Amino acid sequence: MSTSPTFTRPPYYEALKAWKSLLQERGLPTELTWIFDENLCFENDPANPGSYRLAFQTALPTPPPEADQLAYDYFFDFHAQIVFYRVGSSGGKSVCLLLCDSWFEAKRAPDGYWRREEWGVFFYPGGLQTIEETSDPERWKNRLIRNRPLHDLDFCMTLRGIHELLAHGRVLTSYEHYALKLLHIWRRMFESPR
Repeated sequence: MSTSPTFTRPPYYEALKAWKSLLQERGLPTELTWIFDENLCFENDPANPGSYRLAFQTALPTPPPEADQLAYDYFFDFHAQIVFYRVGSSGGKSVCLLLCDSWFEAKRAPDGYWRREEWGVFFYPGGLQTIEETSDPERWKNRLIRNRPLHDLDFCMTLRGIHELLAHGRVLTSYEHYALKLLHIWRRMFESPR
């Protein structure tokens, strides 16, 4: 049985205005760099064995300028909370992601979340920490993808999904991804010289 949400989401510009207002109140940069799953760089931390450190990159691939609004619009009709999440500062800007999952329902002020229940939108401004932007393709290629601890950031939008929204007007299903792979393999087989 599906229940209707008890919130009414605002348009993106209104939620973004509230987000920037909160950042300003906390003395954090209000100029934003939006990143997505493919931009995250979790790495083993050599200084603390068994733990990890987080960096990011925006060169491989670069998010399109309207990606943050596309992610918000995609999450808009989900029955789970949308989270504006700040991982830190870099180059005088706040580095942010949009997350969405019912995982966040239990998050409260002691966890660092500012909740707008009536919107179904939560804000996580984080602290004064800085986050390194790496431009080293090897670091990004060797980042931790498997066997990393569960993290709030695991619920962020992917750039792949953003590009699919731009190309197809929706995020493709697993079956469609498989069909596209198969199509590319067939195309290469038939186009290769004999």
